[in-house]
Amino acid sequence: MSSIRLSPAVQSLKPSATLAAAAKAKELKTKGITVYDFTLGEPDFITPANIRQAAVAAMEAGHTHYTPSGGIPELKKAVCAAYKRDYDLDFTPAQILISNGAKHSIHNVLAALCGPDDEVVIPAPYWVSYSALVELTGATPIIVDTSEASGFCMSADQFRKAITPRTRLLMLNNPSNPTGATYPVAQLESLARVAVEKDILVLSDEIYEKLLYKGAEFRCFASFGPEVAARTIIVSGVSKAYAMTGWRIGWTIGPVEVIKAMDNLQSQETSNPCSISQYAAIVALNGPQDCVE
Repeated sequence: MSSIRLSPAVQSLKPSATLAAAAKAKELKTKGITVYDFTLGEPDFITPANIRQAAVAAMEAGHTHYTPSGGIPELKKAVCAAYKRDYDLDFTPAQILISNGAKHSIHNVLAALCGPDDEVVIPAPYWVSYSALVELTGATPIIVDTSEASGFCMSADQFRKAITPRTRLLMLNNPSNPTGATYPVAQLESLARVAVEKDILVLSDEIYEKLLYKGAEFRCFASFGPEVAARTIIVSGVSKAYAMTGWRIGWTIGPVEVIKAMDNLQSQETSNPCSISQYAAIVALNGPQDCVE
């Protein structure tokens, strides 16, 4: 008899439905079938030339070795500068962790903060990996349904009612995958006030921050004052805005003690994010922003 025994969390884990559907779409396309692919969140342009050239320059300069586990200082400074430029928010490099894409960042946040007996509030519809990543920690996802009538946005009252003594975190995706909805600023602020009132941490997944429908206004969750910022953990990256999905560079911005714990975890998991992609991401953030306008 085999002695192999999978962990309970992995036993119940299903493969990503998004990736499976994307693979099927590609298979059908190779057969000449017309496919309207709504699977992966992929921009319809390739990575801009200046970013691609930066990767070549990084390789030629010898940036092909290990980097610090949480990312190179130059990229952390570029992230800080971008948030100051775009949102007038002041962060320090010690508050930044560079990871292998935003999904990895989300996993790190949950692994560092959540465990059995914890609950994580997730507005629905939600990106398929959210609940699976929560369950991997032993925590329980608490799903709050929204509707077309509400613009697929959770209200402050719904958030308050979902909170229990076991609530550890709110996972908020704004703008949202899969609905495309962007929270009205006043409604977003009302959620922030509940988080302060109930002393709940908020994982704000803002990876689609630059991809907005005409007339929509994006506000970074941490922008609603110091009390909100102290409870906010931002996840974003270069994948969507700069068409760098395959480069796998995401980041987390949060309290220093959380970032330090996540860095310790990441150092054991992956050693470091791709060195070449990190140098390319610096050029993406510091260079012309035409592709995100």
